[in-house]
Amino acid sequence: MIDLYYWGTPNGLKITIALEEMELDYQVFPINILENDQFQPDFLRISPNNKIPAIVDQDGPNHQSISIFESGAILQYLGRKTELFYPKDEQSRVEVEQWLMWQMGGFGPMLGQNHHFSRFAPERIAYATDRYVNETKRLYKVLDQQLIGQDYVAGEYSIADMAIFPWVKRYEWQQINLEDYPNVKAYMERIEERPAVQKALAIQV
Repeated sequence: MIDLYYWGTPNGLKITIALEEMELDYQVFPINILENDQFQPDFLRISPNNKIPAIVDQDGPNHQSISIFESGAILQYLGRKTELFYPKDEQSRVEVEQWLMWQMGGFGPMLGQNHHFSRFAPERIAYATDRYVNETKRLYKVLDQQLIGQDYVAGEYSIADMAIFPWVKRYEWQQINLEDYPNVKAYMERIEERPAVQKALAIQV
């Protein structure tokens, strides 16, 4: 059994998608980031950076419990644990990892800043908003180019797609018109049709 410490953010959705796709047993423990649950001592022992998601796998390596924070690390761990959606051969694995790191290091953080300055900042700061909207558009173009002639970013459906999809899901928050990125639009529709993704999207906390 895997304990998932979760809130309904793009990073949280990555892990529910993975758990559903990999058909792992899990239970959800809501961490309400709007009420600062992420700063509670019990949660900080699992996720010292006070961010969701985090997991505790009761049946980890050598049948010992293990806790993991950071969504990318969780995806890699689950991929290794199940041998699903994370190739074993080095060339294919590197292809998946570089797109996972692209999401973790650029796509997610830049879109997150876009969300903040476009929707939540107490005052509009034109320079900041324009900077992150423009960077968001650049990253969408990179993704659109990568999807030319293939269904998924690394060829086969993988943990990299599970990481990217939840952030594109909020494209309307980002001043993005998906019609400008036809390959991304088709990619989103393709992933959203997957039964496991539908189950993950239905989780309400």
